[in-house]
Amino acid sequence: MALIIIVLKVLLFGAAAAAIVVLATNWPSGLDLRIAMRYLRSRRSSRLLSLITVIAVGGVTVGVMALVIVLGVMNGMQNDLREKILVVNPHLRVLTYGEGLRLDDWRTVLDTVRHTKGVVAVAPFVLTQGLISAGHDYAEGVAVVGIESDTGTRAVTTLPRHLTKGDLSFKTTQAGVEGGVAIGARLASKLSAFPGDVITMVAPAGSQFNRSLGAFIPKYRRYEVTGLFETGMYDYDNSYVVMRRENAQEFAGLGSAVTGLEVRLAEPERATEFAKQIENKLGYPYRALDWQLQNRSLFSALKLEKLAMGLVVFLICVVAAFNVVGTLTMVVRDKTREIGILMAMGMQRGRIRRVFLIQGVFIGMAGTALGTVLGVIVGTSVNRGHLIPIDPSIYFIDHLPVMTNPLDAVAVVLASIVIATLAPLYPSVQAGGLEPVSAIRYE
Repeated sequence: MALIIIVLKVLLFGAAAAAIVVLATNWPSGLDLRIAMRYLRSRRSSRLLSLITVIAVGGVTVGVMALVIVLGVMNGMQNDLREKILVVNPHLRVLTYGEGLRLDDWRTVLDTVRHTKGVVAVAPFVLTQGLISAGHDYAEGVAVVGIESDTGTRAVTTLPRHLTKGDLSFKTTQAGVEGGVAIGARLASKLSAFPGDVITMVAPAGSQFNRSLGAFIPKYRRYEVTGLFETGMYDYDNSYVVMRRENAQEFAGLGSAVTGLEVRLAEPERATEFAKQIENKLGYPYRALDWQLQNRSLFSALKLEKLAMGLVVFLICVVAAFNVVGTLTMVVRDKTREIGILMAMGMQRGRIRRVFLIQGVFIGMAGTALGTVLGVIVGTSVNRGHLIPIDPSIYFIDHLPVMTNPLDAVAVVLASIVIATLAPLYPSVQAGGLEPVSAIRYE
């Protein structure tokens, strides 16, 4: 993929250099500009553009608009997935090598990580699995996350912002429960368990062997639902249970140990660099996993898909360029006698070429401007209005996000202008190569 990107950049820079040379060597004068604008207008009225000009501009507009929207969709998917992944997942996780996820001396490690430059917040966490039931015959496998009791002021992740009911203080009101839990909105709907209700959970650890039965008897724990969260990420809302870290330690059978440390950074995009720095600082057997590494396959697939979709839609712009070539070729044939008269009156061949080059550049720039504006407007409307819903159980998100990146928009505009500059070369050379006498006698 990196090689493809390099080749595309070389081709784009080469085409841009060629376009600059063309414009520099064919800079128009006032007469050339007036003749070019005259050929673009309708014969019946000097105020209206001809039909073929409108069609050519429309082709470029559609191509550029489609490219802006598609790149916006891919950027929106990447950004939305990143934001939703970081709701529960921190920027960094400090873990250990070896069997099982267990960090015994986490207080010492926490103090070391906390004093690392670039670290904003750090806290211990517990991550395990369990079964949950709300007193019915139905039971659901869930991921149990233990965090520090917090209302959001010192949170490592953005989960506190997504609480729809309650908070992360886990304060209980029911008697006979071991603590409070916050569960996802979809999970609550399936279990019919809402704030104030009591749920039962079974942990893989803590089972006791019954000699008379000759089997392990699981231990049941009762918790009160004290909060609901809705992140928009299907996996989180459908299968995550969050509880106080101390309760999670007991639930997972870790004793005083934790699964690891979660870290929030001032610069999340540099998470890989900070992970190496922390690993070097702590040494073996500690390791640091950044959010980019944990989701590398997903973001690599999205990046490749963005490139592929961009190339496919870019072909629309290429088709529009051929449309410009065809349009100007028709104009050359239609204006053959007029071209012959201009050349017979002393107009140079280079200026004739500039006339048709101006028309192509005008069509390209007009279509590019309209396509960019329409692409931004349509993308913004789709994103703000959530106009295209999608299945969150498949795509992780519940609507199609569109986020126009200014750099992508600039790249689209430059590429379109380059194509628009190179497209009219053939018709302009064809027009400049006409012989005056043959052109005047042309029927």
